[in-house]
Amino acid sequence: MSTISAAAPIARKPLYTSLFVQVLAALLLGIVLGVATPDFAISLKIFSDAFLKLISMIVAPIVFCVVVHGIAGAGDLKKVGRVGVKALIYFEVMTTVALIVGLLLAYLFGPGHGMNIDPSTLDSKALSTVSDNAHKLQGGGIGSFLLNIIPTTSFDALSRNDVLQVLFFAILFGVGLALVGGEKGERINSLIDAVSTVLFRVMGLIVRLAPLGVLGAVAYTVGKYGVGSLKQLISLVALFYVSVTIFVLGVLGGVMALAGLNIFKFLGYLREELTIVLATASSDAVLPQIMRKLERLGVKDSVVGLVIPTGYSFNLDAFSIYLTLAVVFIAQATNTPLSLGDLLLVLGVSLVTSKGAHGVPGSAIVILAATLNAVPSIPAIGLVLVLSVDWFIGMARALGNLIGNCVATVVIAAWEGDLDRGKARRVLEGEELVDVTAG
Repeated sequence: MSTISAAAPIARKPLYTSLFVQVLAALLLGIVLGVATPDFAISLKIFSDAFLKLISMIVAPIVFCVVVHGIAGAGDLKKVGRVGVKALIYFEVMTTVALIVGLLLAYLFGPGHGMNIDPSTLDSKALSTVSDNAHKLQGGGIGSFLLNIIPTTSFDALSRNDVLQVLFFAILFGVGLALVGGEKGERINSLIDAVSTVLFRVMGLIVRLAPLGVLGAVAYTVGKYGVGSLKQLISLVALFYVSVTIFVLGVLGGVMALAGLNIFKFLGYLREELTIVLATASSDAVLPQIMRKLERLGVKDSVVGLVIPTGYSFNLDAFSIYLTLAVVFIAQATNTPLSLGDLLLVLGVSLVTSKGAHGVPGSAIVILAATLNAVPSIPAIGLVLVLSVDWFIGMARALGNLIGNCVATVVIAAWEGDLDRGKARRVLEGEELVDVTAG
């Protein structure tokens, strides 16, 4: 055994072939190009757009195949339902904790104090692109959100790449397939498993283009906004990054410890995906490979297939922190006093509005606008104050959301007894190498 352990490091690939190293190099090159040649850097956004479209192209069919195969192969529909209920309970608890963290840190550090902004001097035209969507979101309420989960047709859900609708149809299809069973059910399940294998191999090819996607995203951001574009609201941006860090290492780290795993080693295991998300400000960019990596970590595929896609709409930890932090910041900046009733209203409304964030264009601004409109005491026009830094906040927001969903998957798997802890520890210690680019 000692001979095998000693030989293992030799099997590692050269450093320059590491996706993490390539993505990091692309990120640094993007910053250099953005500073040196802003106009050229902005034109590189096509790389980022193309990479995200390639990922988006394959997300829906992969989610469908993984969920259906996981449910049909579980053999116990009661177990599938139990996992779903546990996931929703976990999501609500963690979302509430995240909202409270944002609220407490906003009051503790007071990033908006001293700005003394007069709401009447703010430019309402800056909100024209989000006001309609925010109005529709607010007016629809919970009923509209729940109704929107049901796709018009199954093909419509796949074509529009609506992950929540695809998940809904996949659960129904998987349950139906499990009930059919027998030879027919086994044949269809085997076919779906084979298709899933091919799709993951395609995903592996697409992921190799991640450095180009990161290069385009970072070059565009630095070229358009400049390195010093955070100066206006640096306190809010810094506090949000600190808040997400505290939540990830403190709250999520504690939860992972209960599952017997180390949060730092877990983050190291996901370093390539986290770097891509930080650069592109989009957790969609790594959804397929995250699902495969969690499976290779020792999490049962049925748990991965249910928790990750559901979490994209119901477990937005960093987004929840941002909601309460931004609302209190706007109140402080406009010298608007908040009563205990106002704070409770903010928490209650945020619990509902945060559930519709994923998949909405400009989702953070739209949901924040809907939240502000539901809290009469805070001037909704104050939203203009955070528009200029939303992209930079969005990077940490996407990162925190992704980490929260990955931790949720591992914890729920451990809760359900569907986590191979021995394998997970070996993978996190580097004793077993995982390469999702190989499909």
